Amino acid sequence: MSGKVDCKDSKCPFHGGLRVRGRVLEGRVASLKQQKSAVVEVNYIASVKKFQRFEKRRSRIHVHVPDCLKVRVGSLVEISSCRRLSKTISFVITKVLSF
Repeated sequence: MSGKVDCKDSKCPFHGGLRVRGRVLEGRVASLKQQKSAVVEVNYIASVKKFQRFEKRRSRIHVHVPDCLKVRVGSLVEISSCRRLSKTISFVITKVLSF
């Protein structure tokens, strides 16, 4: 991200009034079909106590995409929790790790 980007998004954590707090996760962008928002898949490992093994699981999180960040499907991103932005969105993309 460069400082010369013209961002007028009020929900941007860098140029707007949005404060991030809480959880910070990494995931891949799965869908960009909504305006200014995306679906990010976060993979994690969960314990199965009965069999004393671990299994892979995934979570699909709806996130806000600020105007100053360019992402596409398959991008590896860092997301942070923030206040509720809409009915389903309470995370925002803070960093693009690989485009």
